[in-house]
This record gives sequence, C-alpha cells and structure tokens, in this order.
Amino acid sequence: MTTTPTSPAQEAGESGLRRELRAVHGLVLRDWLRLVANPTNTVLLLLQPLLFLLAFGGGLSALVPGTAVGGQYRAFLYPGILLMAIQAPAVSVGIRLITDRHSGTLRDVLVTPARRSTLLCGVCLGGCATATAQGAVLLALAPFGGLPYRPLMLAGLLAGLALAAFALTALALLQAVHTRRPETFSTFLGLTSAPLLFGSGALVPLSALPSWVTVTAAFNPLAYATDILRRTADPTAVGGIRWGGWQPPPTLEAALLLLTAVTALLWAAHRFGRARAGV
Repeated sequence: MTTTPTSPAQEAGESGLRRELRAVHGLVLRDWLRLVANPTNTVLLLLQPLLFLLAFGGGLSALVPGTAVGGQYRAFLYPGILLMAIQAPAVSVGIRLITDRHSGTLRDVLVTPARRSTLLCGVCLGGCATATAQGAVLLALAPFGGLPYRPLMLAGLLAGLALAAFALTALALLQAVHTRRPETFSTFLGLTSAPLLFGSGALVPLSALPSWVTVTAAFNPLAYATDILRRTADPTAVGGIRWGGWQPPPTLEAALLLLTAVTALLWAAHRFGRARAGV
C-alpha cells in the first residue's frame, strides 16, 4: 500500500490550521473556566429574567386575555425571558474586550501566533457558548413558563438560543472594536438594550404596539430571535414580525439572523485585524 507524499506547503497549511483551531479552543475554554469559577455572577445574571417571569408571568397572566396572545400569557412571555437570560452575558463580551484592551490582558493574548481575526472569532464563540449555557439553565424551568417537557421542542429552543447568542455576541463585538472606552460602550448599551428588547415583542405582541414599532421590528435582530423562540415553542403563536401583511417562516428568520451574525463577525474581525499592534 502506497501513500501519497505530503508537500511542505500542505504540511504548513495543516499546521497553520491546527494553530488557529487551538487558539479558538483556548479562548472558548477560558470563557468556560471563567463561567465555572464564578457561579455567583451567573446567578445574578439570571435573577432579572427570573423576576420578570415571576412578576409578569404570574401577576399579568390573569390580566392579559388569552385571545391577545394566543394562549396563556406566561407561555407567551417565556421565550422572551429566555432571550433576556442570554442578552446580558452575550453583550458583556464587548465590555470585556474593551476592558482587556485597557488592562493589557488583550496584549498578552495577541502574542500568540494565531491571526488577530481568529482570536476575535474565538472570543465570539466563547461568549456565545457561555451565554447559551446560561440561557439553557432556564430551559429546566420550562413548566414554570407554561411549556411541557418535550425533548424536540427543548432542543429547538436550545438551538434558537445558540443562534440568538451568536448574533448578540457578534453585534456586541462589532460595536466594541469601534469603541475605545468602556464607559462609552456601557452608555451605548444603556441606550439601546431596553428599547431593542421591548420593541422585539418579547413582552408584548408586536400587533399591540404602535405601528412604527412594528415597522422598526423588521430591522431589530432581537425581534427575529424572539419570533424564532416563540414559534419553536408554539407554531401557532401570534404577534410576530410581518413584512407588509406576510409573516416570514421561522427558517427564513433564522437564515437572516445567521447572516446578520456572520456579517457582523466578519466586519468586526476585519476591523480588529487591521487595528494597531498596541490595540
């Protein structure tokens, strides 16, 4: 049996690929270790969505008619609560990138032989993985959200959470690579996070909101993430995004959200790769 000889160029290419993958793996593992080492932070991040689930899901469920949301309000609210659970840890990746730049920690990471764009992708995947893990904790509370334990539905919700976390992390990094000071980034988050969440239909059906909110929802990535999660839990859910009088299918919404995430990550990686060595 003969084997085809490997050229030096092919060996160099394979070695370079392994180097890039090791860098990504190291960054993802770093975020996992950070998550495991600080469970208190995870509990605090999950506290707000849990309070919303108890306060709004329990208190308003008796006041909101089932016809307005296509069923129990708690079941309508639960996908929005899942999105809230991943929003904070996903966007905090951007803050961490900026603070690491100021503290010099990022400079230590950049001495690795991997490309800068690869390192940013590793940061994005690490943030996406940990945000999804934190959102998955709330999946164990599905009955409290008015949803049954159906493995296929829970798997679909987990996939939707991963996609939403990827999009949020990529968009946060895109903003972070264009921001020099953490205070500026925090101010930007304070001005945009709440309006994007409330304008996504996560808490109230879009059909019940002013018409201009319904129009802007078509450009709100959180609205697509909410719609994907809600229609995964209940295919007959009401109040989702509409283009004119047509409601796009979840597969198309997922494709658009994925395209947005990939575009944002590539743009951020390109900008990060062209930044000065001193960061």
